[in-house]
Order: sequence, then structure tokens, then C-alpha cells
Amino acid sequence: MNGDSNDIKASDKAKQRLWIVCELYYPEENATGHYMTQTAEGLAPHFDVKFICGQPNYASKGKKGPSHEIRNGVEIFRCWGTRLDKNVLAFRLINMLTLGMTMFVRSFIKFRRGDKVLAVTAPPSLPYQTGFAALMKGAGYYLLLHDLYPDILVAVSGAKRSSLLVRAIEVANRWLYKHTAKIIAVGRDMKELLQAKTSGLDVPIAVIPNWADMANIEPRPRDENELLDELGIKEKLVFLYAGNIGHPTDIESIVSAAKMLKKEPIHFIFVGSGAKLPWLRNEVTSLGLENISILGQLPREQQRIFLNAGDVAIISLVKGMWGTAMPSRTYNTLATGMPILALTENGSELARVIDEEDVGWHIPPGQPEALVEIIREISARRGDLDEMRKRARAAAIEKYTPEVAIGSYLRELS
Repeated sequence: MNGDSNDIKASDKAKQRLWIVCELYYPEENATGHYMTQTAEGLAPHFDVKFICGQPNYASKGKKGPSHEIRNGVEIFRCWGTRLDKNVLAFRLINMLTLGMTMFVRSFIKFRRGDKVLAVTAPPSLPYQTGFAALMKGAGYYLLLHDLYPDILVAVSGAKRSSLLVRAIEVANRWLYKHTAKIIAVGRDMKELLQAKTSGLDVPIAVIPNWADMANIEPRPRDENELLDELGIKEKLVFLYAGNIGHPTDIESIVSAAKMLKKEPIHFIFVGSGAKLPWLRNEVTSLGLENISILGQLPREQQRIFLNAGDVAIISLVKGMWGTAMPSRTYNTLATGMPILALTENGSELARVIDEEDVGWHIPPGQPEALVEIIREISARRGDLDEMRKRARAAAIEKYTPEVAIGSYLRELS
């Protein structure tokens, strides 16, 4: 036994040390926490992976995780930070500052010359702190962008590009990109936007899409779906919105469309949480929209049920989100074999996936009348959905699996 232990330790020492720094990690159930856990564990056979993160927030209901543990080959260091209501901007900033400070200190203490560091934009300030620590300690710095700031801030908050805050972030980004060995984007539109922003800087940009939870999600017969029975909508055409109900999403157009369609055999299901959820609940109640069911946040293990409750998935982004993010729920939607109706700008990664795989429709955000027209067209041609379902599932199996993604990370980090 001692010999085996020594062999393992010797093997770990022979591996390149890789630090991954992100607020979210197991046991978080949200998309970022899930993806980063799978990424770290997938890379563990090839690198000596160490993960610096915060205490559980979304999944834990206030419970603390061990400040240090080894799980599935990954050494985890959890840092302290305040956990105030993140839907209040001032509290969210306090959370970001306190956690960012403790994660910076831990990074500065732990990084060594020759290490590799992969920083993630969660929270948005983290890449700058981690990049500074990596630069000071002589570690190679890689940047994984799930969201692109300040562009997403401009799209969501209405901040002007000429504002002092936006210009300051752009200057900080140029400094960060200059000292980055490689940038990894989650979509081709993001890469194109980054190429413009990094003009004159010699920094390579790779694209690694997120992926589907293929181990737990697969198509299930509609007539066996207990959620449809529970809601009493099995005879209706069901449009499912499952994901963040927050500022980057065009929820308003969906509600407006539902209002125009309330006398037709069409139903909308919302699963998720976010800053716009109270508005959504209030709007549905005040308008008397009985064709909308709001289920709130459901556990990840129930995905195989609620993701199979829809005939068509709705994925929406507000105007101006081109190049800033790619909704990760797209890939689990494909895994269920569900066609996609997207509110997104032309040329976005979401629109490209839909077009290339021929798995749905997309229209620009903010056009509820156009949304109603497409929904009615889908309803009239419901039989056409079967072939789309087959193509969606095939795309997930071929292109959007954890194995494909981990292989890409290995190439880009080597």
C-alpha cells in the first residue's frame, strides 16, 4: 500500500501543476459550478489540478464546505467571502470585493514560477486579481471567458461606452490580455469581438464551447412525462424556458407573446431563477396568464424530467449580447432532442448552432409579434419537429460532450 501511495505522489509531482481559479465549484449546481467541476476533474489525469474557489453559495443554503479537501483527484481550496443577497447591486459588489481579496491572497501565496493558471470570469473582477498574482509569481496565465465585460454591462444596464467605468474596464482588459498566454472563448462571436479588442496584441484566442450533461440527460417519451400530467397540459404545444431569468434575458417578449396567444392551445413553462423572476410572477398574475406556469429553481437531478416537458425550448438574450455570452442551457437542450426557438441577434453563437445543425428558429430580441408568428407556424407544422429532434440529439452526441471539451482544453493548455 505504501508503495502505491508513493507511486501516486511521484506521478503527481511529474505532472504540470495547473491552478483553476473560479468562485464556483462543487457542490454548486448552477451551470458555471457544474462546468468547472467537470473541467477540473477531466483534466486531473493529465495535470496536477488545484482549484481555488469560494464557499458554496447557490447550492448550499448557507452551509460551509471544507476549506481544504481533495476530491476526485482535484485539490480544492475554498476561500471566505460575504454572502449577501446577490440580487441587490451593493451587496453583490461587497460579496465580489471580499471574496476577490481572499482569493487573491490565496493565489499569491500558492502560485509558483512555472505553474499554469486558468482564471474564469466568475466573479467578473477575478481575472484581474488572479492575473496580477500570476504575473508577480511567474506563472503562465490563461483566461476562460464565460462572459465578456464591459460589453455585457453595456447591453444589460444601459451603461454608455463613453462612461468612465466602461472605459476603465477596457483599459484594464488590454493590460490583462497583454499578459495572457491564451484566451479561451465559449463562442465564435465572442472570439470575433475579442480579435477586435486585442488588435496589436500577440495573444492567441481559442474557442471551446460548453457541453451537455450526457450522462444524465437523454430524450424521454412525452406521454410518460409526469410534469405534463401534473400541470394538465399534455394536449397542448409546450414551450419551455429553463435557465437564468435575469437581466441578460428577453423575458418581456415571451410574456407579451403569451398574452397574445392565451386563447390558443399553447402553454409556456418557466424553470429557473434570477433578478427578473419577481417581475415575471407579478406580470403573469396581473395579466391573468393561465398559459404560463412558473416552477422556479428546480434541482439539477430533475433536469431529465423538466427538460423533456417541452416540445420546443425558448432561449432568449436581450439586444446587444452578441459576442458577450453563450447560454449554456443550449447544449442540454440539444441532448434532450428538443428544437430551439431563440431570441438572439444574427451571427451569435446561438444562432449559428441553430442554423448549422438545423434544429430550430431564431429571431432578433424585442419582437413579440414576430415571436407569435413563428410560434403559430410551429403549431401548424408540429409534425416537422420529429426530424429536428433527431438532429438535435445527434449534434449533442457528436460535438458537445465532456470528452470533446476536455480534449480541447488539453490541446489549448499544452
